[in-house]
This record gives sequence, structure tokens and C-alpha cells, in this order.
Amino acid sequence: MATQDFGKSHLKLVVILGALTAFAPLSIDMYLPAFPAIAAHFHASAGEVQATLAVYFVGLALGQGVLGPLSDRTGRLPPMLLGIGAFVLGAVWAALSPNIESLVAARFVQALGGCAGIVVSRAMVRDLFDERTSAQVFSMLMLVMGLAPILAPMIGGFLIAHYHWPVIFWCLAGFGLACFIAVWLGLGETLPREKRAHGGLGHVLRAYLGLFADGPFMAFSLANACISAAMFAYITGSPFVFITLLGFSPEHFAIVFGVNAFGLIAASQMNAFLLRRVSSGRTILGVSMTVHLAAALALVGASFYLPGSLALLMACLFVLIGSIGFIGANATAAAMARAGERIGAAAALTGIIQFALAAGAGALVGALNDGTAMPMALAIAGLSLAGTAARLFAR
Repeated sequence: MATQDFGKSHLKLVVILGALTAFAPLSIDMYLPAFPAIAAHFHASAGEVQATLAVYFVGLALGQGVLGPLSDRTGRLPPMLLGIGAFVLGAVWAALSPNIESLVAARFVQALGGCAGIVVSRAMVRDLFDERTSAQVFSMLMLVMGLAPILAPMIGGFLIAHYHWPVIFWCLAGFGLACFIAVWLGLGETLPREKRAHGGLGHVLRAYLGLFADGPFMAFSLANACISAAMFAYITGSPFVFITLLGFSPEHFAIVFGVNAFGLIAASQMNAFLLRRVSSGRTILGVSMTVHLAAALALVGASFYLPGSLALLMACLFVLIGSIGFIGANATAAAMARAGERIGAAAALTGIIQFALAAGAGALVGALNDGTAMPMALAIAGLSLAGTAARLFAR
């Protein structure tokens, strides 16, 4: 039976799971400052180096599809430890890679393992807590998800300025090893044997088909994925908009990026506070998605009149990113509440949909780049509209 209250006794759980959810943002953002050094070291093109990032998203999606249902059968800890081990192995392999092809393969292995921090953590939260309390815990985990993209490039930039680029992957390997020890010693199993799934591939496929056929589950998952993809469209398009189009220096752009990330962090913690005073996070979800859509539509208007509408554009982006702090936790909790005994498969499917849409949104913004802010703005608005429609269907 799920625990209904979150107390100090679960603080250790949140700290460890928070570290595990940082695998993806750390592994993505920490080595971005090293791209030129990697290209020079391997005599590789920019596209070949970017492939090491693209393959990471593929590995995240595929790995979740395997580890999620596996955790329903074996319990949560074995797939978690297996995934962390693969993450450490991939990081060491990346640090020792003799060529760019080897680095691409290493990043794939690293992603296959690192996804355990996302998918199994979601399942463990749902094992222990009801929908409302799960949303509180997910809000706390979003504190890490908000801080990691800010700190990771700074850490990576410092390391690449003082050391050779492989040290970044050695640091990731050390972080993964520390997490392995923390999980081994500090986390207990959250899925009792009597609640574990039985059966082979057919059972897994039936679990996925059952989730696909569950309208509210898919609607909440799509709502969350659309809003996450909108944030990825912002991440992809904002460097061009602010640095190339508006003439911001990289330092000033970093400040804008950091302020928006702070808005996300503050909103996620406010969400946890509000959830202690309302009966359901779905009310917060409805209001925050309406605010997100209004800000997205205003962003399209602001993009028409740049640079004269710069202040409006920055205000819209702050509201858009901040509102995700309310949306992500509540939409995820609402989707996971529909999982029943398929919690691992549900955690995997929500992650797969989320990363697939996010990768597509980033590619779309890049492909439609016309020298204006409109591709980013239209992508964000379209995804916000789709997410709002999905939430209304779920309701």
C-alpha cells in the first residue's frame, strides 16, 4: 500500500533519487563545452561530435523501454544497480575512446545505463506514495533537474579550461560510482515480491498495449511530454535568438538562461508547498497549463516585433519555463496514478514519449531556422496548445 505522507524519514530517499535523476542533465550538459576540444582531438567534424549527443537521446529512450518493465519483474534495485554500472562503464569507455566512433558507442552504453536513474526513480516514488504526495516528491526532484543544467556547463567549462576533455567523463564515472554505493547502502527495495509481475515478453507487450489503450494515462503523458518538448525547443532556439539575433554576449545569455532556470526551480518548490494545502494536483495542473498557453501565444506576438518587444519576450519565456515547475510533477503523478501494477512499464513509457517529443522539437526548431525568433516561438506555442488539448482530454 502506498505511503500517503512525506516526512523527514524519506529525505534520504529524495536525496539519492535526486542524484540519480541528475544522470541525464549532467551527461548531456557537462561535456558541451568540450565539443571543440573533442573535434580537434579526433580530427572530427562538428556533425560527428554532435552525434555523440544524438545517440545519447536514443539510448535514453531504448533503455527506459527495457529497464522499466524489467523492474516490474525483478524489483527496483537490480535494474537500478545494473543501469548505474553500465553508466560508469560507458563513462570510462568514453574517457579512453581512441576515436570518435568509439566515443559514440560509449555514449550509447552510458545512456542505456543512465536512463535507470529516470525510469526506476519514477517507479520507486509511485511504489511508496499516492498521487498527491508523488507530485510533491517529483517537485523536489525537479529541484535537481533545474539546478543540473545550470551547474553542469559551468563545471564542464572549468574542467576543460584546466584539464584535457576526458577528465569530464572520469568525473561522471566517479559520480556514477558514488551513486552506486549510495543505492547499495542507502535504498531499500520498494516493490515487494508478491506485487512483482510474472511472465515473459508477452506480459511486457500486454502491459504496454494496456497503457496505450488507457486514454487518461496517454493524455497526461502527452501533456507532460508536450510541455517538456516546448522547453527543449527553447533550449535549442534560445542561443540563436539571444546571441546571434539580439547580440547578447555568451555571459549575458548565461544570466538569462540562469534566471529562467531559477524560475523553474522556485515554481517546483512552490508546487510542493501548494500540494500540502490542496486535495489534488490536477487543479494546479489545469491552471498552470492555461498560464503556459497564454504565455506561449504572447511569445509569438513578441517575436514579430523584436527587438522592440525584447522585454515582453523575456517575460514570456520566464513564465513559460517557470510554469513547467508546476506542470511536470503534477502531470507525471497523474499519469503514474493510472499505472496499477504496471508501474515500471508506465514510468518507461512516459519517459520514452517525453524524450522522443523533446528530440523532435529540437530538430524541428533547427530545421526551420529562418533567421528570426519565430521558429522557436511557433514550436513552443504549438506544443503548448497540443499539451493543453491532451490535458482537457484526460479530464
